[in-house]
Amino acid sequence: MTQVQQLAIKVIPGASKVGLEWYGELLKVKVRSAPEKGKANQAVIALLAETLKLAPSAITVVSGHTTPLKKISITGLTQTELTAALPPR
Repeated sequence: MTQVQQLAIKVIPGASKVGLEWYGELLKVKVRSAPEKGKANQAVIALLAETLKLAPSAITVVSGHTTPLKKISITGLTQTELTAALPPR
């Protein structure tokens, strides 16, 4: 059975420094790309895929395509593996 996890994130496009950090219950994802034509969403997927050691196709934006608050679906990790791969809270 394929494991699917959901993650609530807040995207900070146009950031000077790329990275991940917790902001309360949200994972703040900082990317350099501008929020135009899906570029920031693509950068978020690429950063999460690299961090989680997954193919970009395993990560999809479920909701919030045009807003900073998004819900992400991640396929292929258990909740324990996801928690271990992300920065500590």
